[in-house]
Amino acid sequence: MASSSNVPISIILKKAKDEEANGDEPKKKSREDWKKEKELEELRKAGSIPAAVDEEGKDINPHIPQYISAAPWYYNSQGPTLKHQRQQDEYIQVFTHLNEHYTRGLKGSKSNKYRKGACENCGAMGHNKKDCFERPRKVGAKFTNREIASDDVMLPKLDLDFDGKRDRWNGFDAAEYKAVVEEHEKIEEFKRKMKAQKLKDGQESSDEEAEDDDEEDEDKYAEDFDMPGTKVDSKQRITVRNLRIREDTAKYLRNLDPNSAHYDPKTRSMRTNPYQDTGKKPEEVDFAGENFVRFTGDTIEQAKAQSFAWEAYEQGVDVSLLAEPTKLEMLKKQFNEKREEFKGKISSGLLEKYGGKEHLKVPPRQLLLAQSEDYVEYSRQGKVIKGAEKEVIRSRYEEDVHPNNHSSVWGSYWHEGRWGYKCCHSLLKNSYCTGEAGKTYVAEDLLPPVPAASDITVDQESKAEDSEKLEEKKDQEKPKTLVEIHREKMEEKSKNKKKKKSKKKRKKRSKKESSSSSSSSSSESEEELSKEELRKKKKKSRPINYGDREKTTQWLVSCEVVIFECLQAKKKAGLAQRGVFSVESSH
Repeated sequence: MASSSNVPISIILKKAKDEEANGDEPKKKSREDWKKEKELEELRKAGSIPAAVDEEGKDINPHIPQYISAAPWYYNSQGPTLKHQRQQDEYIQVFTHLNEHYTRGLKGSKSNKYRKGACENCGAMGHNKKDCFERPRKVGAKFTNREIASDDVMLPKLDLDFDGKRDRWNGFDAAEYKAVVEEHEKIEEFKRKMKAQKLKDGQESSDEEAEDDDEEDEDKYAEDFDMPGTKVDSKQRITVRNLRIREDTAKYLRNLDPNSAHYDPKTRSMRTNPYQDTGKKPEEVDFAGENFVRFTGDTIEQAKAQSFAWEAYEQGVDVSLLAEPTKLEMLKKQFNEKREEFKGKISSGLLEKYGGKEHLKVPPRQLLLAQSEDYVEYSRQGKVIKGAEKEVIRSRYEEDVHPNNHSSVWGSYWHEGRWGYKCCHSLLKNSYCTGEAGKTYVAEDLLPPVPAASDITVDQESKAEDSEKLEEKKDQEKPKTLVEIHREKMEEKSKNKKKKKSKKKRKKRSKKESSSSSSSSSSESEEELSKEELRKKKKKSRPINYGDREKTTQWLVSCEVVIFECLQAKKKAGLAQRGVFSVESSH
């Protein structure tokens, strides 16, 4: 709390020891004491009792919380205080005043003879021979006592803050500007005297001439202050900022691709073309970048003229591009003519002196050597890939060619599923053009009559019957493929399996009825049946004469099928013998 005192532990312990030595025990705060302190704090907050005072006599705000008002134990505070929250004196940094600055161009005193401790080279006090800025003399001032330089001025050690280090006007003396003001006043006074003299002599100058004189003076300054982004109008005597018209589209909105032309927001300039990779030509676009405007038209010539004006001004010719453009153009023309004449005289003089005029009249190098340094790359078809300009890609078909006196192209006319020529309605490709007569002839005579609906249906039915008969004949005449043969055999196999199943059922019934003696006779009958089936299948699987390749393939397939069926039959009968079957199958 603000009113409670924060006494260090060392002092408390010391007091406790003193009280023990005196026989008194340290007193503890009772509940009533805590209650009184709480009441005092409430009264101070209410304003009925004056606030607590620190050691300096300053009031302490009772609304300050305890964690702020309570001082640490190492401050040894005997009562309420806020000293620990204030800035400490030892940490306050003092900077030099604004009026204190380095003296510029100040030179020290100058003596007539060398002094002890001065520079051996120049004789000035304040530095050694090693740190001397003057050129090293052949014999130093220590030995000659001549031309002793002025002493160095000891500059003060300034402790500047952030703004003081960056102060442009630090050390500026306003009295120095008085010379500029006085010069301007003298010029104005001289102008007034000149006007008064003219009025006395009777040469009354008109108001327009006076305004022209003022404008000439202002134009001189306007040329110097023509900064980027500003427009100086000498007639209105104002400086206007070149702002963009609201109706115009902004430069950065012309192409929203982030990899397109860079836009500088400070100068509001976009130098490169924003439509560079979009396929649009610079001539077709409203804005193609500032560089396009800068390097097209008369801008290059104007830049050359401006550079020529600057060079002429350095040589002593007073000429301006804005004030006297025609004079500048004439000077430039004369200069170029004289330069060409001078070059021609030099070249002709060299040729007359050393000779070699015949070597200048030589045909081009490409004609002499039949080669050039221009790199051109061709494809296998003879087309240019790199180097020279690519030719315009045209169609490989001949265009606008009308043979046989036709005035239109083949395919310009369409009639009942056939193409023709539009000029004569001819449906033959290489026919000769007959013109309008051909159109009437084709429309009246050559077109066939449209058949009735009943005739069409009868013809269609008869055609369908004939086509079915022809297909049946073709199926009979056509030789069967291996797939069809295999399907037929598989169908036969399924039929044989059904027959065998029915036989097995009959045998089971007969076995139940007959005795063991009949079993031997049944096995013999099964062997006979299996042999008969094999003979029948061999007869069926004989190859058909469709050629050598078809015979061999059909014979192999039939042999595989027969062998597979024989194995199954012998396994079921329990009579499969490997040695015998291998011999039979090989045969």
